[in-house]
Amino acid sequence: MPAGYGLLDPSEGVGLLPWTTVAQALTESRNYWLATTRPDGRPHCVPVWGVWADGALYFGSDPRSRKGRNLQADPRVCVHLESGDDVVIVEGVVQEVSGDELASPSRAYAAKYELPGGLGSAALMVRPHVAFAWREKDFPGSATRWRFTPS
Repeated sequence: MPAGYGLLDPSEGVGLLPWTTVAQALTESRNYWLATTRPDGRPHCVPVWGVWADGALYFGSDPRSRKGRNLQADPRVCVHLESGDDVVIVEGVVQEVSGDELASPSRAYAAKYELPGGLGSAALMVRPHVAFAWREKDFPGSATRWRFTPS
């Protein structure tokens, strides 16, 4: 973030957020705002249902939907939770998932949304490459960034 936001060096910061706080917010969220890029470069943002499990967000999308077509052209995404006061943002690359890797998240999804069948056959996953979080009430002190090694 630009210097004008008043962010401190991590060694000087007070109130940096632990990853456990972010993981909890991702787990408890009902709706996730997913931002993709259309093939012509225009943004597309849509709420999706999903489940945070094993360090990734799992969600479904019909490959013929706008977001599905966007992801086929460019799998990079930005995910944001609904709150603008308790902010959580995750950036990463979407991958298709199936088989054993999908079993546990699909059960969690079915339980969370009280739906039979779980995520279905068009399941996708995004693991964070970078994540950001802060609380409006103590910004900029709580503004925290995490970088992850892509797997």
